Amino acid sequence: MTPTPRFLIVTALGLALALPLAVTAHAEGAMEGHSGHAMSATADAAPSTTAYIAANDRMHAAMAIEFTGNADVDFVRGMIGHHQGAIDMAKIVLENGADPEVRKLAQNVIAAQTAEIDWMQKWLETHAAQ
Repeated sequence: MTPTPRFLIVTALGLALALPLAVTAHAEGAMEGHSGHAMSATADAAPSTTAYIAANDRMHAAMAIEFTGNADVDFVRGMIGHHQGAIDMAKIVLENGADPEVRKLAQNVIAAQTAEIDWMQKWLETHAAQ
């Protein structure tokens, strides 16, 4: 039996209405899990694993800013911790990794994210009080 056009429209409309709810529920669930990222390494964990966990914990703590209601300021303040986390992770792979391509990526991340942090800190000096 072939579905009627009306059935297809109702089904499409139902999916269109349900999708945003599903995406929102997923995002909220992801954020709940994101706030509880504290992990611990097992006793036999690689040094890089222990270092990544510590860097991840520092990054999440730094991103837990007090929101001001100013979207620009809040974004920049949160991104400083996020970028520092990327730098910290890149340094870990430089200390522990072996792949030349990954090491080059890590060096590029450090250079780019350091420059962006510098820019964001300067921007905050002139814009955060506004």
